[in-house]
Amino acid sequence: QVQLVESGGGLVQAGGSLRLSCAASGGISNIRAMGWYRQAPGKQRELVATITRANVINYIESVKGRFTISRDNGKNTVYLQMNSLKPEDTAVYYCNADLYTFTDYWGKGTLVTVSS
Repeated sequence: QVQLVESGGGLVQAGGSLRLSCAASGGISNIRAMGWYRQAPGKQRELVATITRANVINYIESVKGRFTISRDNGKNTVYLQMNSLKPEDTAVYYCNADLYTFTDYWGKGTLVTVSS
């Protein structure tokens, strides 16, 4: 099993920045990729960014140029640096671990609120 703990959410004004962290523990060697998803009120959960063990990175179009996903292997932590935040970025952000065994694990989520 893999345990994921997110931190770093909060309230920020439009144009501001936040950095989310996701600390992984447990079966870390089985993780193929990690990612950040978000779910806004009344909307489906959507993928924001992913980073694989081979450091292949993908972003959804709406965050390209504003968000950066990175990892610190020594700390077993994945980060999401969010700059130039917009009110439409308001959501609960979830960390995800995708394992080689085709199993997913999720964190409990951290709320990001961007005020206009």
